[in-house]
Amino acid sequence: MAFQKPSHTFTKIHLKALHTNNFKILFALSFTVFINTLSFAQDIPKKGKTINPSIRDSVIVNTDSLLVPEISEKRQDSTLTDSVPPKKELLETIVTYHADDYTKFNQKKQKLYLYNNAKIDYGDMNITSGNIVIDYTKNTVYAKGITDSIEGYTQKPVFTQGNNVVEPDSIIFNTETKKALIFNSKTEQGEGTVVAQITKKENDSVYFLKNAKYTTAEDLEDPEYYIKLRKAKIVPGKKIVTGLANLFIYDVPTPIGVPFAFFPQTEKQTSGVIIPSFGEQNDRGFFLQNGGYYFAISDYVDLAVIGDYYTNGSYGMRMESTYSKRYKYRGNLGFRYENLINSERGFPDYSKNTIYNIRWSHSQDSKANPNSRFSASVNLGSSTFYRSSVNQINTGAFLNNSLSSSVSYSKTFQGEPQVNFSLTATHSQNTNTEEINMTLPTFQGSIGRIYPFSSKSGSKKGIIQNMNLQYNVRGENRIKTNDEFFFKKEMFDDAKAGFQHTVPLSTNFKIFKHFSISASSNYNEVWSFQTKKKTYHLSERAFVTDTIKKFDSFRTYNFSTSLGTTVYGMFDFEKGKKKDRKIKAIRHVMRPSVSYNINPAFHRYYETAEVVNADGLTKAEEDLILENVDLEYTRFEQLSIFGTPNKDFSSSMGISLSNNLEAKIRDKDSTATEPKKVVLLNNLNFSTSYNFAADEFQWSPVRMSGGTQLFDGKMSVNFGATLDPYALDNNNRKINEFNINNGGSLFRLTSANLTTSWSISSKKGDTKQKDKNIDENLRSGGRADDLFGVSEDFSNPQMNNDREDKKEDASSEHYNYKIPWNLRVAYAVNYSNSARQDEISSHSLMFSGDIELSPKWSIGASSGYDLKNAGFTFTQLRFERDLLSWRMNFSWVPFSSRSSWNFFIGIRSSILQDLKYEQRRQPDITL
Repeated sequence: MAFQKPSHTFTKIHLKALHTNNFKILFALSFTVFINTLSFAQDIPKKGKTINPSIRDSVIVNTDSLLVPEISEKRQDSTLTDSVPPKKELLETIVTYHADDYTKFNQKKQKLYLYNNAKIDYGDMNITSGNIVIDYTKNTVYAKGITDSIEGYTQKPVFTQGNNVVEPDSIIFNTETKKALIFNSKTEQGEGTVVAQITKKENDSVYFLKNAKYTTAEDLEDPEYYIKLRKAKIVPGKKIVTGLANLFIYDVPTPIGVPFAFFPQTEKQTSGVIIPSFGEQNDRGFFLQNGGYYFAISDYVDLAVIGDYYTNGSYGMRMESTYSKRYKYRGNLGFRYENLINSERGFPDYSKNTIYNIRWSHSQDSKANPNSRFSASVNLGSSTFYRSSVNQINTGAFLNNSLSSSVSYSKTFQGEPQVNFSLTATHSQNTNTEEINMTLPTFQGSIGRIYPFSSKSGSKKGIIQNMNLQYNVRGENRIKTNDEFFFKKEMFDDAKAGFQHTVPLSTNFKIFKHFSISASSNYNEVWSFQTKKKTYHLSERAFVTDTIKKFDSFRTYNFSTSLGTTVYGMFDFEKGKKKDRKIKAIRHVMRPSVSYNINPAFHRYYETAEVVNADGLTKAEEDLILENVDLEYTRFEQLSIFGTPNKDFSSSMGISLSNNLEAKIRDKDSTATEPKKVVLLNNLNFSTSYNFAADEFQWSPVRMSGGTQLFDGKMSVNFGATLDPYALDNNNRKINEFNINNGGSLFRLTSANLTTSWSISSKKGDTKQKDKNIDENLRSGGRADDLFGVSEDFSNPQMNNDREDKKEDASSEHYNYKIPWNLRVAYAVNYSNSARQDEISSHSLMFSGDIELSPKWSIGASSGYDLKNAGFTFTQLRFERDLLSWRMNFSWVPFSSRSSWNFFIGIRSSILQDLKYEQRRQPDITL
């Protein structure tokens, strides 16, 4: 490598003397002035103050001030901004395109051709088609499909702009004006689809249609119905406004039409009118039923106000509200009121009755607050509401004979020990006796189990370490009333309040490895705010009770222990050379248990009633004993809601035995390696007790109960019986003598019961009723099946099934050779023989089922037969026809006091749910 001298890197410059030329100097100055004058209007206006560099480079040579042109001080000339706007570019945004076969550009015609699976993206616009032509001179995009000799017209255009999707046969779109002509388009609008011959896209939010069809049918090539729109305007996501429109059914016009129409299109809930159904009832004339208004209050809560009106003056009102907040809570609230009038004023059978019902259901999401919970299940009102109501929505609940409610709040305080408390309001109502029992409220508190002698780590062993105690407190305010005083101040007159404190102390341990022993002692303290004082009046031969409102209490305790074990027995059918038997083995599990209980007598809480004669003087107790008058009483009886102290000492032994039978059988599946386990008997229990302290009837009756499941769990069987060891005298009264010593058997059967339920279906595993109308039964306190029928309100989409996709047999659409079906059967029998009556007290059979005659036809029935009284119970027949976008229902109660029928045909879609026909005959109920 060689280094070059620095002097060799510079070029030598020879300096020459400058000659002065006056003409050239004058010409240069004149040209400079001329250029500066004319070029001022072409300068780019200053956009803002420039930022001068803070540090100057020392290498920069200063320019002579004489060579710097002068800058004009006057403002920019007005001609700087051109009044004519600059011409827009041909395409404002970047165009992205693609095609499988070829992309060709015609320079002469300024056209771009895309063929086969062509795709173009321009801003928020997207077009996919078989053939696309872009004309740059006219700013248009033309898209159409490809015609194939085998497959026909394929790869039809799909035009997407924003959230709007259009599927036409062809489309012309102007990229400058954003307008488009769309031919034979199909576009979804809400729950329906608009099929139009010609559609003119005015802008991003307005479409004009000509000869269009609006339908919710799935088969758009041959819709079963549509509403023909001669001229219409669409604002996507908001509304469809049309002129003359009428209904077509399979291309056949119907006279059902309107001169103009408005179809709201929104994804959010909207308020609107609920069209009523009409009909006639013999006692009340013509009626309008289940009509009203729906209020979409917010995204979390709604309200439906629905009413009924009858021409004889009867009316009804129903308010239903549903609310929900994700991860927080959900519920519904309903109020129903009916004012029913029978006959006409002035006639002897004229009557007027008002009934009401309140329902509330609330559930809290478990993730909302793991340490506190609020829930509500309320169903209260008039005892005769479901029996008297003429609204067929209550059909499935009129057989209920009880109403119940519960509203509770509970909270847990984590720690050691754990503390819990809850507040609950309950209500139970017998609709036959019209008796109502309520607790307003019930307070419960508890402290978790404390093991004072156990180690903080490791398992608990022995009698000492397993010893534990806890504390429970319960306070109630009980109210007993009836329908007459419900929700009136009189219902609180006989209210009772009290508290109960319990401290259980228990332990458990094992002896001889196989026996478990548990022992417990319970301390109980009851507070009462009312007591009584009794006086016996000889003149009236009756007791007179005075209520004393003051605080009082009593304390009791008891002791109990139990000894139990588990015994296993196995019978093997394959012992020795006997192999591959169908029944491999049977296992028998027995759990015997013996318990002992001591309940002391607390005589200090009992006293003798004062006896007063006509002169106000007392009489000796001996005289009253001869008259069989018991003067001993406790001041807490009938006023203490947590019972009374024991009057008699009790020392009893309890004996129980539970059994379980299981079998192992050969599995039908040849690939199975293990035998199949089958439950022969879920449980078979026996129990009785012996009271050592009793003077007579020391043995209590033997109670037997059992249950099992058959046919792979499809059928359940439960049975029970009561066996009394004591005999009866000639007057059918129980005597203190064993039945076997009186010439009878060891035990006397006094009662027995048997209940079975069987649910089967032609499809394996499909044994559950999926009808959403059953939810109405449950909310009304009814059964979780359709054995007593179901509620009827076909016009309400919230109470009807959403049509599920069914796999149809392609060979036939009118006959289903497999005929799906399901059947539910319930059988119950009760036997009574406590006083030698030897009778079947009740004997009934209930059944319900559905048969799908074809993929579109189904029938169902709910009925029963009273085998004792030889008569059919409440019967309901149901028929349903699936008309694809439509549904047709017919429900019929052929006999009983609620004989009625209901026919409905209407569109499934909620947007057109008012397009329906409903006719019904109300039950003729006499109050």
